Parts: sequence; structure tokens; C-alpha cells
Amino acid sequence: MEKSLICPRFEKAIGILSQRWTGLIIYQLLNGPQRFCSIESSIGISGKVLSDRLKDLENEGVVKRNVFPETPVRIEYSLTEKGLAMEPLMKEIEKWSQTWLEA
Repeated sequence: MEKSLICPRFEKAIGILSQRWTGLIIYQLLNGPQRFCSIESSIGISGKVLSDRLKDLENEGVVKRNVFPETPVRIEYSLTEKGLAMEPLMKEIEKWSQTWLEA
């Protein structure tokens, strides 16, 4: 059996980005820090799935969860440096989609 020639890091990156909703969450957070309900309503994703994806992205170091000690507690999600590094990739996907895909 022939060993795969795909770089393991590339494979992991594609694995992260190919999870359903992940690309849209990252794209939405490029606009800056947002609260859970804002992300949920702008994408049209269920709360459970959004919560799971945000936890996955936080574990990967792509998203940061900021808790503000207010009453009531305010939580915002933002991209880390690692997440912000995906901006050129997301912009290129956006450009490609505008050129090659129908609405």
C-alpha cells in the first residue's frame, strides 16, 4: 500500500475547515468580536451546533472566548492571531465564489 503524499498539517487544516459551519463562523468573526446570539442569528445555525463548533475552534486556538465580569455576564468570541491569519484565505474563497458560483 502506497503511503499518502499529502502533508499531515495540510490534512489537519482541511479537516478543521471542512467541519460544517466552521468556515462561516470564522468568516463572520473577521468582522470583529461578537456575542453568541449575534453569530447564531447572522449564520442561521442552531445554538447547540454553534456551541460545539466554537468549543472546537477554541481548542484549536483559532477562537478566543472572552468573559466580561458584568451582571449579567457578557461573553464575546473573537479570532486569535492564528484565526486572523486565515483572513487572506477566506477573502480568496469569497473572491473565487463571486467569480465562479451562481447565487
